[in-house]
Amino acid sequence: MIIQSRRIWIAGQFIPAQLKVEEGKITAVFAYETEAWDQDYGNDRIVPGFIDLHTHGAYGFDTNDGQPEGLREWMRRIPEEGVTGILPTTVTQFPKVLQKAVANVADVVESGYEGAEILGIHFEGPYLDMKYKGAQPPEAIASSTVKEFQAYQEAARGLIRYITLAPEHDRDYALTKYCKATGVVVSMGHSSATYEEALMGIANGATSMTHVYNGMTPYHHRNPGLVGAAFRVRDIYGEIICDGCHSHVAALNTFFTAKGRDFGIMVSDSLRAKHCPPGGSYHLGGHEIEIRENGLAYLKGTETIAGSTLNMNKGLKILVEEAMVPFDTALNSCTVNPARCLRVDDRKGRLAAGYDADIVVLNDFYDVVQTYCRGRAML
Repeated sequence: MIIQSRRIWIAGQFIPAQLKVEEGKITAVFAYETEAWDQDYGNDRIVPGFIDLHTHGAYGFDTNDGQPEGLREWMRRIPEEGVTGILPTTVTQFPKVLQKAVANVADVVESGYEGAEILGIHFEGPYLDMKYKGAQPPEAIASSTVKEFQAYQEAARGLIRYITLAPEHDRDYALTKYCKATGVVVSMGHSSATYEEALMGIANGATSMTHVYNGMTPYHHRNPGLVGAAFRVRDIYGEIICDGCHSHVAALNTFFTAKGRDFGIMVSDSLRAKHCPPGGSYHLGGHEIEIRENGLAYLKGTETIAGSTLNMNKGLKILVEEAMVPFDTALNSCTVNPARCLRVDDRKGRLAAGYDADIVVLNDFYDVVQTYCRGRAML
């Protein structure tokens, strides 16, 4: 199959080109109209598929549910917003629930599914700080131990690729160092760490921060905190929720100005309510939540934000059109940067020969015209 457009994102710019796709891979790139084509997208923009490293669910399903058909439905439908790679993300809960959740992801990966590729599991909690827990269930927050995490990883059959923890509660940084040594990305979040404690977390193996600004010590010019560390340490990754509500668009601009084009990562932090009709009753980690008109989820009856219903293509639009982030920086944040963070950038995050044919076609309004997951048209 050969697809073409006058605007294909190659080497950090749009050029007229063709992509040849065979057996799930991009096998060649040609100049525009060089070869006979199967699909011409005219002036629509063709970009790499989006990768969401932090997403709890959608379509009524939550990772903690541990239900295979719900996970399969999520993967099959999520390409409608351009997502081609994903880390199903857990919420703090007791061990029995978490073991079932991660085992379910492993079962689905082994038995087969369609749509966005499951690149691993994001294990958010339970090793978090009580003050900055956000909507994470306080009754299940626990102290980190390597032995307990090994049991979770065994249940996941090695699929936990990314963990959020509070470094100040990781005694002697034992779990941080263990994860680093075994190829698990350590992300600091839901944490009361000081700037200095954040630096020690980084020194002991942490390479990312979870939803910067949210669930962490704020920036102050005399006490920079975790946010200050995210700004100052420019060569570690930082997730950020780009809905314009979790963080003001001016704060989004400040974040990406500090991080540059290579280390900011857009995430949705979406909940089961995403892509569901308005209203309805939803839960997160066993606690009731409500979706308000701004699209945010809150713990019911409180002002505690519990997550988002952000679509990734809309997040890209917000970054470019409202936060005034340069297009290449914004696009990198949901393509090559998360791929590099997960160390799958040898096959994900770019449109180039030898890469997976994870492709998104966007019109000028950032609507998804078509998504290809490993070469298969999904819409």
